[in-house]
Amino acid sequence: MRGLFKPILVAVLCGAALVAPAQLVAAPRDAAQAFTWKTVPWGGGGYIPAFLYHPKSPKILYARTDVGGLYRYDYTAQKWIPLLDDLSRSDADLMGVLAMAIDPNDPQKLYAACGLYISQWARKGAILRSNDQGRTWQKFDLSIGVGGNADGRGTGERLVVDPANGKVIYYGSNRDGLWKSSDGGANFARIAAPVSSISLLFYDPRGHVLYLGGVDGQGQLFASKDDGKTFSPVPSTPDMIPQRIAQGPDGTLFVTYARGDKEGDVNPAGATIGGLWRRDLAGNWLEITPEKPANGAKFGYSGVDVGPDGTLAVTTLDRWWPGGEIYLSRDSGKTWTGLHQQAKWSEGDYSWTRDWHGNGWFGGWMSDVKINPFNKNELIYQDQGAWVITNLGDAGSGKALNVVFPDDELEESAPLEIAVPPQGAKLLLGMGDNAGGAYFDLMLPPDEGLFRPARGNVPGIDYAGSKPLYVVRTSDSAKHKGFVSNDGGMSWAELPNSIFEMPDYPKAGWVDPGRIAVSAGATSLVWAAGTGAPYYSKDGGKSWTKSRGIPDLKDRNFRPVADKRFDGVFYIFDPTGSILASADGGANFTPIVPGFPEVASWQRAKLEVVPTIPRDLWLAAPNGLFHSPDSKHAAKQIDHVDAAWAVSFGAPRVPGGYPTVYVAGKINGVSGLWMSEDEGRSWTEITNDGRRMDLVNIVAGDMKTFGVVFVNAPHGGIMVSSAAEAVK
Repeated sequence: MRGLFKPILVAVLCGAALVAPAQLVAAPRDAAQAFTWKTVPWGGGGYIPAFLYHPKSPKILYARTDVGGLYRYDYTAQKWIPLLDDLSRSDADLMGVLAMAIDPNDPQKLYAACGLYISQWARKGAILRSNDQGRTWQKFDLSIGVGGNADGRGTGERLVVDPANGKVIYYGSNRDGLWKSSDGGANFARIAAPVSSISLLFYDPRGHVLYLGGVDGQGQLFASKDDGKTFSPVPSTPDMIPQRIAQGPDGTLFVTYARGDKEGDVNPAGATIGGLWRRDLAGNWLEITPEKPANGAKFGYSGVDVGPDGTLAVTTLDRWWPGGEIYLSRDSGKTWTGLHQQAKWSEGDYSWTRDWHGNGWFGGWMSDVKINPFNKNELIYQDQGAWVITNLGDAGSGKALNVVFPDDELEESAPLEIAVPPQGAKLLLGMGDNAGGAYFDLMLPPDEGLFRPARGNVPGIDYAGSKPLYVVRTSDSAKHKGFVSNDGGMSWAELPNSIFEMPDYPKAGWVDPGRIAVSAGATSLVWAAGTGAPYYSKDGGKSWTKSRGIPDLKDRNFRPVADKRFDGVFYIFDPTGSILASADGGANFTPIVPGFPEVASWQRAKLEVVPTIPRDLWLAAPNGLFHSPDSKHAAKQIDHVDAAWAVSFGAPRVPGGYPTVYVAGKINGVSGLWMSEDEGRSWTEITNDGRRMDLVNIVAGDMKTFGVVFVNAPHGGIMVSSAAEAVK
C-alpha cells in the first residue's frame, strides 16, 4: 500500500485548473424513465400540528404537517397517502401547511393554506383547493406570507368554510389579519378584523356565528354574527390565546387557551399557563380546566374534541414535567380522568419511538386531538408521528388503553446525510431530531442498527472505503458529539474525544456537530463543524489537531470527503472557488483544482468522489455540475446542467463500465432527478410513476446493483428505487 501511495500523492497535489464547458453536442434527453420506488420505512418522525375528520362522511381523515405537506389516511390499505408530492421546486415552500379545511357538505372538497415562513425573503403563501380529496390540486397564490413552520402553527384551524355557503371561505393569517373568499378560494380579499394575528376560526352553524381567536396582546376570543363584518370580544373568557375550539353534539362549545411568558404565539412551544372554557346552551362561559400548573410546573392546553357520544378530550401543551397528559370527561367537564396511567403503547416495528414515550407519559407538543365522529373508541394525537387509542371506551375502567402507531407511509423525518456502504448495512441514515439508524433490512425500520440516543441530529456519517464495517457519525446528543462502529453500524461506541474539547476550538455555545469523514483504511478522521478549519485525528479520535491550508471563512461550512481507494487522502471544496486535497490524513490541504465560481454563504455545493476510482471528483453546485476525473485532464463543466443540488454514483449497467451518475438538478431548464450512463454526456430523467421528482436534494447510489438509488422523499424520509424494475 505504501508503494502505491506515492503516485497518488503527486497526482492529487498537481491537478489541473477548470476549463470552459466542452464544446460537444450533448445527446438529446432520453424519454423519462419511470423507476419503481418504495419507501424506506421510518414512520412519523416529525411534528403534526393537526388532524381533521370529515364530520359527515366516514373514513376521511387528514393530517397536516409543518414541513412535510398534507396526508390522507387510507383505511382500507391502512397507510397514509402524501398529497403534495407533486409540488414543483419553485413551490417547495408550500410543503408547510398552516391550516386545512373541509366543506362539511361536500366530502370531496379539501382546502389548505400553505407556506413555510412569513419573513420577507420567503415565498408568498398560497391556498390550495382540491375537488377529489387531495388527489389533484388547484393553486391560488396569496399576496402575503403563510407561516406553516412559524411560531403558532399548532393552533387552528385558521381556514374555515361557511357551512351555509361552500363558496365562502375565511382565512386567518399569522400576522396580516382576516381574509375572505366568495368564489371557493380562488380569490381572497382582506376584511376588517379586531387583530392582525389570528390563531383560529370556527363557524358555529347553530347560530351562524364566526369565532376568531386573536393573538395580539395577551390574546382574546371574538365573535361575529354578521359574516365577519363586525366582531365583539366574547365576555367571560380569559385574556389568553385561544388554541382550539370544538363543539359537542348538543351545541356546547369548548375552547382551549394558552399563553407564554412572552407576548405572541406559543403553540407548539412556550406555553406556561392555560386552561379550558365551556359555553353552555344558554350562552354562559365557565372554566373547566382539568388541572392547573402547580409546584413549579408550567404548561397550557391545546387539543380539544368531542366524540359522537359526548365524550370530551383535551390535551396539555408543553407539559414537560412531569409529562404530557390527555384528560377525558363524560360529563361535559365536571369530572376528569387522566389517561397516561392506563396507556399501553404498542410501537410495532418502530422501536425508535420508545425513546419518546418511554417515560410513560404522552408527548409535550400535543397540539391537537381528535375523536373519530363515526367511531367513539378511536382517538388520534401526535407525538413524533400519529398515535391512536383504539379502545377509548375503556378509559377509567382500569383496563389497558391500547395506543398504536399507524404510521405506514407517514414519513416526516428530515434526512441530513445518507451513505450506502459496499458491506454491512444496506443504508446508513442520519436524520434531524430522530438521529437515524443503520438499515440491514430496507423494508423494516432499524432496530438493532438504531442510533442511540434516538433523539437529536446526525448530520455527518461516513464509512471507510477499504474497511466498510468501520463507520463514524456525528451527533449533537453525545457528550463528545460523535460515535464509531466497527461492525457496520450494529453497535456504537462514543468517540474518545471531540473537536469541541480542543482549546483552540471556538467556544460559541451550541453549534451544528457537522460532517466527519474517515479515510479508506480507517487510519485518520477529518471533522468539520460550524465555520472555520476542520480538525484531523490519527489515533481514532483520542486527539485532534486543526488542519492547515484551509481559508479562514467565518460564514462558511466545510464538508470533508474521503477518497475511498487511497488511505489518508481527503478533499474539501473551498466555496471561494477551488477544490483542496490532503494526502497526509487531513493535516495539510493544498488547492488542486482552482477556477470554480464562488458559492455564496446562503448557497450549497456538494463535492463527491467516485467510490471505485481514485481522485475522480464531481461537484454539484448552484451554477452547474463539474467533473475533475484525474490530475492529467482539466476539470470541465458538464454541458446543459444548469444547476445541481446533489450528485452520487451507482453500479453501471455493464459490469466494469463507468459508474452511473445520479444528479438532482436542473438540466436543459427542467429540474428533477437524472441519471447518466456516459459520464454526463447525455441524461435520462427519472420519475416516480410518471411524476417529476422535483424536490430531491439528497442522493446516494448503490455501487452493488445497477438502478438502485436512494433519495429524500418530498414529504420526508427516504425512498429507494426497485432495482429489478428500475430499467426495462
